Amino acid sequence: MLFKYTAKDSTGKTISGSVDMQDEHAVIENLRKQDLIIISVREEEPKVEAKKIIIFGGNIKPEDLVIFSRELATLANSGIPLSQSVRVLAEQIENPKFRKVLMSVNDDIETGLSLSEAFSRHPKVFSMLYINMVKAGESSGTLDSILDRLAGYLEKTTALNRKVRAALVYPIVVTAMAFAITTFLVLFVVPTFKNVFAALGGTLPVPTQILIFVSDSLKKYFFFIAGFFICLYFLLNRFIHTEFGRFHFDRLLINLPLFGPLFKKVAVAKFSRTLSTLVKSGVPILTAIDIVSKTTGNKVIEQAIRESGRSVRDGEPFSAPLERSKLFPPMVIRMISVGEKSGELEKMLSKIADFYDDQVDAAVTGLTAMIEPLVISFLGLVIGFIVLAMFLPILKLTQLVGG
Repeated sequence: MLFKYTAKDSTGKTISGSVDMQDEHAVIENLRKQDLIIISVREEEPKVEAKKIIIFGGNIKPEDLVIFSRELATLANSGIPLSQSVRVLAEQIENPKFRKVLMSVNDDIETGLSLSEAFSRHPKVFSMLYINMVKAGESSGTLDSILDRLAGYLEKTTALNRKVRAALVYPIVVTAMAFAITTFLVLFVVPTFKNVFAALGGTLPVPTQILIFVSDSLKKYFFFIAGFFICLYFLLNRFIHTEFGRFHFDRLLINLPLFGPLFKKVAVAKFSRTLSTLVKSGVPILTAIDIVSKTTGNKVIEQAIRESGRSVRDGEPFSAPLERSKLFPPMVIRMISVGEKSGELEKMLSKIADFYDDQVDAAVTGLTAMIEPLVISFLGLVIGFIVLAMFLPILKLTQLVGG
């Protein structure tokens, strides 16, 4: 097997290279004999050219992949050849993009590629986790059970993502509606009342003066303000898509007052579920940790897991570097430690994932219950201030006329 390594020599110079050896342990021993400080050792995957399939419309949903995995597991268990199974499933897929991808996978299998190699040519459809689990299933002869396990994993992670979206959609929609209503009132309704106020004469109440000032400023500088926020959005979006920006943005997310604990629980649930599924499927622990680090959805936690992988490669227990990161709850660390010592790591990780799935449920329910009155109160205050500011002069005039 071909391994790629990165190490430092006695002068501190970083060197990289490739070596063909029996296993990773042999590579590490060989490098240590050369008095090199090992930074990383990784098996090189065979380079397979990715195919570009251009089809407009019909995005591939997680549900499509779940159904495909479940049905392929059934066909594989029935003893039907893989090529024939994939072709049968491709013909009955309604999504045109996914159908095209599966037909391409079928062609690759017929040319002699394994299923995992055929999947690896479509990285935008089949993730590294999916490909490595299929590869483990092929090696162990348990492809049908691995595919079934993949389907279950995808179902649970999709459900988890839906819960998070449910927690975020409500406040975003209500806040957007509040902003739209307020902008409409300030731009179109307040100027109408301004003409009436001007005809009344006299000194206007302070709230009315503030509202008119805001309305005049917004009308006068509307395009400048809109342009500023559009530019700010694009700049922030570009910053977040950099490695440095994404890391700091994710750090901000997990430290938010209300949503931070929810994002952290989701990341822990994904980490536990993914690692449990990979380890149970026979994927080597170091490969599994590397894959897991890229599936948490948070760069801060991803970095902590990646550093933990380096420590495991050097012979340290997995729970120790996780504890040092101070990102994982003590219960998670203790359960992982017990799992390592008892040889049942995947079972402990599965229990952690189930527990945090329930925690996410409770957090979403609590957040919805908490945010709803807060958003409604804020909306009521803003609209109430506008209405009060517009009707105060009229009320004052009515009192004067009545007097």
